[in-house]
Amino acid sequence: MDFKNKEELLRKYWNCETTLEEEKELREYFGGHDIPEQWKDTAALFRYFEEAKKKSLNDVAFERQVMYKVHGPKETRIRRLLYNSMRIAAGLAVVFAATWFIRNEVRQTIPQEVVDTYDDPELAFEETKKALLMISKSFGTAEEHARKINMFNEAQEEIQKDN
Repeated sequence: MDFKNKEELLRKYWNCETTLEEEKELREYFGGHDIPEQWKDTAALFRYFEEAKKKSLNDVAFERQVMYKVHGPKETRIRRLLYNSMRIAAGLAVVFAATWFIRNEVRQTIPQEVVDTYDDPELAFEETKKALLMISKSFGTAEEHARKINMFNEAQEEIQKDN
């Protein structure tokens, strides 16, 4: 193959325009040992293609390499399992601590059992009467307001009947 012919075949090869015979011719040429310096990289590429053709997927070493990269060594799996377990344990510890703090806070805000404030029953009775009278007055005032609202409602109904 002369220099111009090789150069033209390479250009066609890179443009994906070569025939199978031309590609075979290029593989044979670049598979040799007397290659010009400017095409050393191209020759290395063609040699790589030839070596890759010889490899098969039934190779046990290849399968072992793939499985090692997928699963990693057993030691790494154990570390990963330990690491994930520690993350889960830390998360649970945070949840338990938060629950404990919230529970204590709720206990402090809720009053404890009602304790008697009066030791003397007569004094307690008098205070209770005062509280009930105060509530009674409030109910009386509320009843007066309810009567006024009722009068307003009755007047509104009469006006609506007239219209």
